[in-house]
This record gives sequence, structure tokens and C-alpha cells, in this order.
Amino acid sequence: MTSSIAVRELPLFPLPEVVLFPGRPLPLHIFEFRYRILMNTILEEDRRFGVLMVDPTEGSIAKVGCCAEILRFQRLPDDRMKILTMGQQRFRVLEYTRDKPYRVGLVEWIEDQPSNRDLRPIAKNVDQLLRDVVHLSAKLTEQKIELPDDLPSLPTELSYWVAGNLYGVATEQQALLEMQDTSERLKREIEILTSTRNHLAARTALKDALA
Repeated sequence: MTSSIAVRELPLFPLPEVVLFPGRPLPLHIFEFRYRILMNTILEEDRRFGVLMVDPTEGSIAKVGCCAEILRFQRLPDDRMKILTMGQQRFRVLEYTRDKPYRVGLVEWIEDQPSNRDLRPIAKNVDQLLRDVVHLSAKLTEQKIELPDDLPSLPTELSYWVAGNLYGVATEQQALLEMQDTSERLKREIEILTSTRNHLAARTALKDALA
């Protein structure tokens, strides 16, 4: 259970088709007046705000998001800003407490449930599939593509890294963000990566056959 101590008010920044995960960077260009106010306000406080995904087809705002902390910022002409943020804890919006000039919500922090099983084998499976996908992508595009040296090895952190690096599937990313079971998140990522690997392997085989 989440204790009442873990509940706080948080300024909120809804973004179309953007899902932030813990430990993942998010660069932003702030130009809307209300969000310039937001950033100037939180820079004087704890530099943290919540990122929520907006579904562009329905216009609905997700209830689960990720807190972002400003690491550095640059002021531009007309009070615009470039900021670099890093994902921190996940949260669930309990209620909106203010709408103007920007949204503020009462949120509770959420974490993955502790697991009684050893998740290292399933994480190792995800890691290998990820490397297969990168290798096939590099071969298919004839470009040098490499995974970072600091790729997380811990299961939960790896699951966030993989989810944060999926592209063009914001709805899928949101579902992964909302999961509170590391094992289930990793299992879903195995399905996604296996499908991607098989697709890339077929394309690579066809390319080799036509070469």
C-alpha cells in the first residue's frame, strides 16, 4: 500500500505521445507561455514536474506518468527555454487541484511490487534479444549501431531502458509504464523484441537473397 506520506502536489506537463521512464533523459524546448511560467516557478523550488502522455487521437491525458527533474537549462530569446530533464519516480494522479496557468495534481508515487523470484534470467533474455535487434538493424541499414556501455543490468532498470527506447508506440509505452510488476514488463518486452527480431531477420534474409 502507498502511504499518505508519499502523496504530494506536482506541477504537470502533458505531452502528446511522449512517455517518460525513470532514469531516461528528456530534452524539451519550452515556448508556450504557461509552461514558461511553470519552468520559472519550479526552478526556484525543487526543479521537478510530472510528465503525462496525451493520446492525440482521443485527446485524453494519462493518469500515470513520470516525474522529471531539470538537470540543466538554457534561456533563449523571448523567454523560451531549452531544458534537459531526467525521469525520476512514477506517479498516479489522484485529482487535479489547479488548471491555470498550468495543471497541478495531487499525486501518489508508485513502485514495482517486490518479486520473490530471480528476475536475472528473464532480464538476460531481454538483453540478448535487444542485442540481436541492434545487430540485425545495423546489418540491414549498413550503419554502425551500438548499445551504450552503461546499459542497465538490473532487471527493473533494464525494463525501463527498453521501454523508453521503443519508438512510435506511445500507447504500448504507456501500458509498460503503468505496469507495477517488473516480470510482466520484461515478458511483454520479450514479445515485442522477439517480433521485431523476427521481422528484421526476414528482411535481412530477403536482402541477402537479392544481393
